[in-house]
Amino acid sequence: MRDVAILGVGINKKWGELWEMSLRDIFVEAALNAVDDAGVDHVDSMYVGCMSSGLFVGQEHLGCLMADYLGINPVPATRVESACASGGAAFRQGFIEVASGTSDIVLVGGVEKMTDVSGDEATYALSAASDMEYEAYHGITFPGLYALMARVHMERYGTTREQLAHVSVKNHKHGSFNPEAQYPFAISVEDVLGSVMVADPLRILDCSPITDGAAAVVLCPLEMARKISKQPLVKVLASAQASDSIALHSRSDLAWLEAVHRAGEKAYKMAGKTPKDIHLAEVHDCFSIAEILALEALSLVEKGKGGQAAESGMTALGGKVPVNTSGGLKSKGHPVGATGVAQVIEITRQLRGSAGERQVEGARTGLTQNMGGTGGSSVVHILEAV
Repeated sequence: MRDVAILGVGINKKWGELWEMSLRDIFVEAALNAVDDAGVDHVDSMYVGCMSSGLFVGQEHLGCLMADYLGINPVPATRVESACASGGAAFRQGFIEVASGTSDIVLVGGVEKMTDVSGDEATYALSAASDMEYEAYHGITFPGLYALMARVHMERYGTTREQLAHVSVKNHKHGSFNPEAQYPFAISVEDVLGSVMVADPLRILDCSPITDGAAAVVLCPLEMARKISKQPLVKVLASAQASDSIALHSRSDLAWLEAVHRAGEKAYKMAGKTPKDIHLAEVHDCFSIAEILALEALSLVEKGKGGQAAESGMTALGGKVPVNTSGGLKSKGHPVGATGVAQVIEITRQLRGSAGERQVEGARTGLTQNMGGTGGSSVVHILEAV
């Protein structure tokens, strides 16, 4: 396999409620920004991560659509879907294509336009990532599912309601330094605890928002990047994916993300790294409990200690392992098909030393973890500055 580098990155200038932009406009803006950052005049292949464009805007066949509107026909273009892990899975496919030698320059994008439907319709679309016959059919939604996971974790490990709040507070503080974030403002523990209850113990400020947005990266062989890149080089050390039961009732432990753990183990092995080698991480904080569970499954914190990590400042800027320096899904936003690619962009910027006020000093190795549903699928990538 060839070594793979990230040649260019691009994202919309702002995520949120993009009323004046269509699905295709959102994607093309991010893709052109990535191509411009890469400094290339063509791509050989393209992957588009997207979860539910058919339910959100009534549009399928995204590979063809985006290739057309980006003006790159007849380049092969393929949509990749793995629920909220669609972006990470698309990045993995692009990595494999370059590493295998099938293509030299591959554009990987992720996109979702979620605000053109009502709240009820958005909830239905997202529920398609759960077990529709055994979970969604009986009325439970993702806040409810993650609330069950949070309650088990609290009962078993003594995780407190305040520790859950600290996750959101930390990520909003990081997001306040990110001009692209949907909600770039700080909040307090009291704000979280006083916000509207969604599914006990989760309140609205524990939950990621509905978001329009896209993100894109350009991949190429590392040796090619050495010759043409005008940016500090970032190498993809590892790409790993794993699956678990889609329904919570089929799992042996509601307070453990087995797919995240398995993908993490494979990624560490492929990269020749251990959790102690990771300088920062972007993990899938769709709910505050999700960050806690992900950090434990990735062995970045001890099992049962994820809540304490946020409360102590360990995972904040300036802490031992800063987590979600972009603001995470909670503050930056969560256009579900784009999230995994945006995580890669944040780590790339950090390893390039171009993250501005949220820069992690001395960062050399970073990890991204993107998951679908309640962890039924998960993708982990490890990147390193060259």
